[in-house]
Amino acid sequence: MSGCVYVFLDEGGNFDFSVNGTKHFVITSVTVSRPFPGHQKLDVYKHDLIEDGYPHEYFHCSEDNSHVRGKVFGIIADHLGGMRIDSLIVEKCKTGPSLREESQFYPRMLGYLLKHVLERIQAANDREIVVITDTIPVQKKRRAIEKAVKVTLKEMLSADTPFRVIHHQSRSHYGLQIADYCNWAIFRKWERGDSHFYDMIKSAVRSEFDIFRTGNTRYY
Repeated sequence: MSGCVYVFLDEGGNFDFSVNGTKHFVITSVTVSRPFPGHQKLDVYKHDLIEDGYPHEYFHCSEDNSHVRGKVFGIIADHLGGMRIDSLIVEKCKTGPSLREESQFYPRMLGYLLKHVLERIQAANDREIVVITDTIPVQKKRRAIEKAVKVTLKEMLSADTPFRVIHHQSRSHYGLQIADYCNWAIFRKWERGDSHFYDMIKSAVRSEFDIFRTGNTRYY
């Protein structure tokens, strides 16, 4: 076991708050320690696909075909014992106008989720926490948002919470790809009422917090 706990993050939904946007925005974290559960099996499957004639660079749930998607969810489901999954759910129509700017909305929602998760991880151990997010989705505002994330987390987390935040492309790490799959399943449950894939991972889902359900930002 290494000296770190890893938290991989992914988000679902868009930043469009009009009637044309998604109803929800969901951020999901998958917390694991080394050796990373399921990564070896995913690597084997990736190369099986390559050898079968499919040049699969990395797994991305919304783009993978149904056969690949089912296989990957099966691998994740077989390794849930080493994972903790947490999600923050935003019903976007309840978001105040002042919070809808990407440089405000994304860092603040990410901060609420990480505050919840990191405090519980820290209570269980004193190892350093490494947070890895997919590359910030808004290209033109990436630097501003990354800076806002750091400022927001510094404000929201206690000074003695040892953590680092790293932004990597999802193709670089199976942990991010697993987070993408888990987030897709949770987002689909909330957005469409389809819990088929959610049911495959729900035993590892520790929290789903609908942040505006009660009109405040306190966790259960």
